[in-house]
Amino acid sequence: MTEQTHNFDSLKALVSDLVTAARHAQKTLGQSPHDARRSALLKSAALIRSNSDAIIATNSKDVQKAIENGISAAFIDRLTLNAERVESMAAGLESIAALDDPIGRELARWQQPNGLDIARVATPLGIIGIIYESRPNVTVDAAALCLISGNAAILRGGSDSYFTSGMLARLMVEGLESANLPAANVQMMPSADRALVGAMLAAAGEIDVIIPRGGRSLVERVQSEARVPVFAHLEGICHVYIDSDADFDMARQIIVNAKMRRTGICGAAETLLVHRDVAGTMLPDIATALTQAGCALRGDAAACALVDTMTPAIEADWRTEYLDSILSVKIVASVDDAIAHISTYGSGHTESIITGNTDTAEHFLARIDSAIVMVNASTQFADGGEFGMGAEIGIATGRLHARGPVGAAQLTSFKYVVRGHGNTRP
Repeated sequence: MTEQTHNFDSLKALVSDLVTAARHAQKTLGQSPHDARRSALLKSAALIRSNSDAIIATNSKDVQKAIENGISAAFIDRLTLNAERVESMAAGLESIAALDDPIGRELARWQQPNGLDIARVATPLGIIGIIYESRPNVTVDAAALCLISGNAAILRGGSDSYFTSGMLARLMVEGLESANLPAANVQMMPSADRALVGAMLAAAGEIDVIIPRGGRSLVERVQSEARVPVFAHLEGICHVYIDSDADFDMARQIIVNAKMRRTGICGAAETLLVHRDVAGTMLPDIATALTQAGCALRGDAAACALVDTMTPAIEADWRTEYLDSILSVKIVASVDDAIAHISTYGSGHTESIITGNTDTAEHFLARIDSAIVMVNASTQFADGGEFGMGAEIGIATGRLHARGPVGAAQLTSFKYVVRGHGNTRP
């Protein structure tokens, strides 16, 4: 046996030990009263608030290390915590605690002619592995959504946020213990070893579902190697289309927000499509607003002809999730041309149309098959918290089980409960 094989076997054993502890803990959590799970979340929220300065100080060590390693500005932004973001995490826990109980919901119920009463009832998924990179807030969101939905969470954060994520996980565990719920329902991998990702992906029959939260390389690896079911989106190539019937002020405000509010999130717009009938009047001013906000523009020939500061786009630009202050721009002949472009280059995440024409809006909504489709709204609203879910683990772009923001309700499966009156089958 080679040293590498021995090491991987050791990591698989480590994952199995964590899963064994999680499985016992989850049985208690999945049958616990809603009030106990709510109490754990509220205690964790209070702990995060009271430890805000310590969290930020710990985070600064991770940030400094990332800066020394030459990490990009967008990555640093995703990694950095400040007082506002710490408060947002605490408030997110309170929002999740305020949700109706996801467990035990009666999803459907009917009676058969033979007298059988059949109900479909929501149940926890079980053990959820979350593999993520730079965002330390994912530690809190993922643990909280798993907790409220009765699932045990095994967290593998990235090395860049290792210390911050570890501290946040400990505060979530304190919340569990305060409510007399087993601490093993939230477990952080004790190492940032990349091989642990492979060990988690190989844990078929142990981990019930894997959720990756990170860049393209991470998600591609998870999707190609996993022997465990996966909820994932590959990337967020989000589009905003300005229709011929768009209001100019609305269009300018939405696109600047969609691109520049936070460039490093998956809901940030990456491509702007503009109807040719309004491109001449709208695009130059919109381009000025974007460049003044610090955005670099890459356009097709028609767009470059209208904005001389725009860099010519290449084919790869239409397929790129920049996660940075860069926007590709294309002029299209019609809403159907916009739809065709999105169908060719989009990642199935979020698209938005800006228009005052209801028929055009409905046409766009019906023909775009992305997880989230919007009218007259910034793509930055593609977020479980903004959808009233309290928080999310990510945006799923697949078509099985969960699609769009993955919140507490999406972390449940179901069982059938059949009530009879001595029924026997002839």
